[in-house]
Amino acid sequence: MVPPDSIAMAATTTLRVLTRRLAAVLPVALIGLSGLGSPGRAADATSTAGGKGAQVYCFMRSAGNSHDVSWNAAYALIKRQSASMFKTSPEHAAVMITEAVVQNPGSFPDCGRYLGSLFEKAAARDAAAGAAPSPSTTTSPAGGAGSGSAPQRTDRYAY
Repeated sequence: MVPPDSIAMAATTTLRVLTRRLAAVLPVALIGLSGLGSPGRAADATSTAGGKGAQVYCFMRSAGNSHDVSWNAAYALIKRQSASMFKTSPEHAAVMITEAVVQNPGSFPDCGRYLGSLFEKAAARDAAAGAAPSPSTTTSPAGGAGSGSAPQRTDRYAY
C-alpha cells in the first residue's frame, strides 16, 4: 500500500511542473495572438478578402471597365479568398468592398464614386417591390376572401 503522503506529494509535484510549463508557454502564445487582428497596419487594407476585392473592383473601374465586368471579377476573388465555410453572398461582398474603401480611402483613390454601382441592383429591386401592388386580402382555407387579413410578402428574404 502507498502511503497517502506520497500521493499528495506526487500530485503537488505534478501541479508545479504543469504550472511552470504553462507559465513558459503562455507569454509566447499571447505574443503570437496579439498580431492577428491589428487593424492599424496599412497592409491590412488589401490583406483581407474584402480588401482584395476592393482592390480588383476599383482598379478595373478606374481602368475603364464596366461595373458588371469589374463586379464579377471582384466577387469571384472574394468567394475564392474568403476563409468562411459558407459562400459569401453578393450583398455581403458589396458591403465588404465598401468597408475596405471607406476604412482606407488612401489605398483606393477615387473609388468612392464607383461604390454606388454596387448597390444599384438592390435599390432597383427594392423600388420594384415597393411599386408592385401587394395583395390586400388573402384567401382563407375555406376558399373565401379573408376580411381584414394582413397582406403577405412574396419575397421574405429581400432586403
